[in-house]
Amino acid sequence: MQSFAQYADWAYLIGAVLFILTLRGLSGPKTAIMGNRYGMTGMALAVLTTFFVAPSPVLGLIVGAMVAGGAIGIYRAKTVAMTHMPETVAMMHSAVGLSAVCIAVAAVLHTGIHHDGVHRFELFIGCFVGAITFTASVFAYGKLAAKKWAKTIKGGWVKPVQAGLFLAMLGFGVGYFTTENLTDFYLMTAFALAFGYVWIAPIGGGDMPVVVSLLNSFSGWAAAGIGFTLNNPMLIIAGSLVGSSGAILSYVMCRAMNRSLLNVLFGGFGATAAVEEEGDKKEKNYRSGSAEDAAFLMSNADSVVIVPGYGLAQARAQNAVKELATVLKEKGVTVRYAIHPVAGRMPGHMNVLLAEADVPYDDVKEMDEINSDFASTDVVLVIGANDVVNPAAKDNPASPIYGMPIIEAHRARTVMVIKRSMATGYAGLDNDLFYLDKTMMVFGDAKKVLEDMVKGVTGGGH
Repeated sequence: MQSFAQYADWAYLIGAVLFILTLRGLSGPKTAIMGNRYGMTGMALAVLTTFFVAPSPVLGLIVGAMVAGGAIGIYRAKTVAMTHMPETVAMMHSAVGLSAVCIAVAAVLHTGIHHDGVHRFELFIGCFVGAITFTASVFAYGKLAAKKWAKTIKGGWVKPVQAGLFLAMLGFGVGYFTTENLTDFYLMTAFALAFGYVWIAPIGGGDMPVVVSLLNSFSGWAAAGIGFTLNNPMLIIAGSLVGSSGAILSYVMCRAMNRSLLNVLFGGFGATAAVEEEGDKKEKNYRSGSAEDAAFLMSNADSVVIVPGYGLAQARAQNAVKELATVLKEKGVTVRYAIHPVAGRMPGHMNVLLAEADVPYDDVKEMDEINSDFASTDVVLVIGANDVVNPAAKDNPASPIYGMPIIEAHRARTVMVIKRSMATGYAGLDNDLFYLDKTMMVFGDAKKVLEDMVKGVTGGGH
């Protein structure tokens, strides 16, 4: 194994190149499978290289960790439902943050080593970013999984507490950096853990896709910081790639919402919107219809645009919507899908769902591509989406989401919405789209409703 150590840097370099190719592949659906293969190959190379260059006394620990981690990963990959994918991603981020904290603590406690200023700074950055990532991701997991303990906190005390925890974390971090005092290091870590939780807890559900993206970025920076501590170039490069790509994605998603990242993290609409005009909502009238009515309208349309939302994932209805699109196409109807950048509970959630059902990539259009077509669209079918099709974002200056770009479903000739009830969406906002004269609500489980629509289109014989 020692003879292999001299080639470790070359192996890490090859792995880093594979990770770069991974990002390139994941930039498009047609190349995503190859991108994943590059990533798996690069990670396998990195793990094997580390195994060969590690000192003999710790090989047993490495093998044990690899077996345990591999078993947990395989089990989770085989059992996780698509509806639970967002919270699974958040929990993965928490594991990265926790590992960064554990490595930093182990490095600090390592006997016989004096850390110079540069290494203390690396430990300071890697540990507090990892600690914030860990607790913030744990809360994001709880929020996305609808756990009772993950309650959104609000009130005038929140921001002063956030500021106090952050300043205390920095103060003790500076204390450790200047004196190498272990007590300061532990207090810095404790305040960082507390800050991560209190920082994310006030953010409402409507902003969680951005939060998940940002935590992805944080997990990358934590890994990069620990890479410097361990003098591991592979960790530094991989962490920097994850951190920078996650930051870019967060920026893109914020731009799609017409809001700044600071506004999302320290003043988002998601936590406060639920109180909006409760009395007015009860007085509004809406029109409802059956799946058979909807099937008749779509069968006689020239063009149909489907707008998927979290309700599609919740009902596991991606295959049913693909079947509906197929039977409509057989009748000569043009069918496309409109995807909002923050639809669902995590970045790319709807794209993943549709890809799982083998929906043709060319039929899936991003918001900016398809918005100009709605005025000439006969029917829009909204499935479990609320906030991303809310016209208030365009025409109600008093709305908390005013200015946020939306999928302009309200411009189509006919709008049909599949929902379980008239309850508000994840951001807690009522949706004026549901009360338009051109809108027909179809209530029920999305999968069952879509299956009934398929029967209606095919005359029940499909």
